[in-house]
Amino acid sequence: MAQETEGKASGERWAGALANLSEMASNLDSLQKLLLKKSVFVEEDTFSKASLTSEQARTIKVLEQRVQTLEREVDAAITAAARARSEKRQAEAAQKAAELRALEVTKELENTTKVFDLHMEELRAKQEEISKRDKEIKLLEAIIQTVGGKDSRSG
Repeated sequence: MAQETEGKASGERWAGALANLSEMASNLDSLQKLLLKKSVFVEEDTFSKASLTSEQARTIKVLEQRVQTLEREVDAAITAAARARSEKRQAEAAQKAAELRALEVTKELENTTKVFDLHMEELRAKQEEISKRDKEIKLLEAIIQTVGGKDSRSG
């Protein structure tokens, strides 16, 4: 059954191809008749010049299309370059701003460090003062105990 279907489809294709061929033959006959009725015979030199002119016209048309394509590509490249320059300027401005911010942060850190160092020096000085007073207090306590001990022994 599958072979029968394939054979039928193949036969239809051949029939269509034959119909197309006969239609093309008919068209060629009509074209030949038309050319014989309307054709103009010119000398070979004139025909050569006309053929050369026709070929040059086709070449010019192709070259014009190529020039148009190249012009569009150049325009696109110019636009892309302008966009790239703009993006570069923006990136440079952002980099400059970031560098300035980094300098500001560095200065803030340096100032904070200086303030911290000053506070540490002040704390050390107060610690030394406290330690010195603590020693003085202990000395005075020892003196008081010594004096107080003598007073209580003598009394």
